[in-house]
Amino acid sequence: MGSRRQMQVAEMIKRHFSIVLQQEGHYIYDTDVLVSVTNVVMSPDLGLAKIYVSIFNTENKTAVMQLINESKHRLKNQLTQRVRKHVRRIPDIDIYIDDTLDEMYKLNQLFDGINTDENN
Repeated sequence: MGSRRQMQVAEMIKRHFSIVLQQEGHYIYDTDVLVSVTNVVMSPDLGLAKIYVSIFNTENKTAVMQLINESKHRLKNQLTQRVRKHVRRIPDIDIYIDDTLDEMYKLNQLFDGINTDENN
């Protein structure tokens, strides 16, 4: 848990980076792929934003992450255009894959399998 300012900047980065991914995403990866921002964690000095994304509609998530990381400079430039009037210093960005939802889906499948075995 960070300070109030860290949380405010993180939420602003999350909102604006989501829009950047919507606008620039089809240039970077396939249009069928859905990438959403799940969380942003700011460093205490607000100099680094760790952005966590979930990737859907593809089996090869690492390839999509590689394309996103190759285009990180382009994405940061678009983010800078959107937030430059709101923050004093533009943070560097690191993008990570968030596989929490995938793991929840797998657990739900396991529990559903257990429930069907008990009913039979």
